[in-house]
Amino acid sequence: MVTRRQSIRLAAGIAATVLATAALTACGDGDSGSGDQAEVTLSLVAYSTPQAAYEALIKAFQKTDAGKNVKFKTSFGASGDQSRAVAAGLKADIAAFSLEPDLTRLVTAGLVAEDWNSGPTKGFITDSVVVIATRKGNPKGLKTWDDLIKPGVEVITPNPFTSGGARWNILAAYGAKANKGADKATGLAYIDSLIGNVPVQDASARASLQTFTGGKGDAILSYENEAIFAQQHNQELDYTVPDSTILIENPIAVTKNSEHPAEAKAFLDFLYSAEGQKIFAQNGYRPTVSGVDTGVTFPTPSGLFTIQDLGGWPAVTKEFFDAKTGSIALIEAKHGVATVATSPSASPSK
Repeated sequence: MVTRRQSIRLAAGIAATVLATAALTACGDGDSGSGDQAEVTLSLVAYSTPQAAYEALIKAFQKTDAGKNVKFKTSFGASGDQSRAVAAGLKADIAAFSLEPDLTRLVTAGLVAEDWNSGPTKGFITDSVVVIATRKGNPKGLKTWDDLIKPGVEVITPNPFTSGGARWNILAAYGAKANKGADKATGLAYIDSLIGNVPVQDASARASLQTFTGGKGDAILSYENEAIFAQQHNQELDYTVPDSTILIENPIAVTKNSEHPAEAKAFLDFLYSAEGQKIFAQNGYRPTVSGVDTGVTFPTPSGLFTIQDLGGWPAVTKEFFDAKTGSIALIEAKHGVATVATSPSASPSK
């Protein structure tokens, strides 16, 4: 016979067991009792060109302790379009764009912290340079900026009012011919001639690469990493790093409204790690973390310059890319190119 005291003890033991089981289920999967964290999904919204790199980085991150319970929803597209989509409501835990103004748009919208660029790399996850890519063997001998404005030469580059890559291309060409902005008239005259040789301006750098590899154009202005990507995927092209070209700096940040800020920060930390930077380098990107042995060597152009040499992004954006008064906008309009970007639908590509 069970006494009253024994009944009370038995009931208390059952209750304790139930509570312990509930706690175990809440913090793990309820089976192994290992205390694993619950699975979360991060939304990565990025510009188009590093898609292959991010796919490799995600797989590597998910093999780490910090990433083993993290899934990803990704969206890749033209940098400006992606930035506007996030500002308009597209969910993003991590935003990775081609150029700084696309990131600072989210700062203005209250979606990214103002100190996003306070770290040692100033918020830039990768670097690159603008190169001149040609058909295999370079049949027309196109190696310099002057070669691109010769009669009969077709140059492929995207629309700078949707694509961050296109703005880098335009500024590389302008800065090279304008002596880093010292001779604006010469630089703008060159851009006018260059745009005259551009038969089509796609929405993104990746779309322009597809146009070029599809057979259109004699040369394409491109990120160095895009040219490397094309060669890695057996595309028939060569490329030249001009003596004078611009340093491309690609920003990234965790959003303030991320539902999983700890996991998003862990992924960002992985991207800056030696392993992460090495994966970027293997995909053609120059590392931003000093002292990382990536096993890849990148040439340093003798006339390399930065956006700061041209006045910095706020001044450059207003002077060149204001849709109504910017000097590049006026040149594009003269050649019949649209200079007003439209927001894309907020649907992820993956």
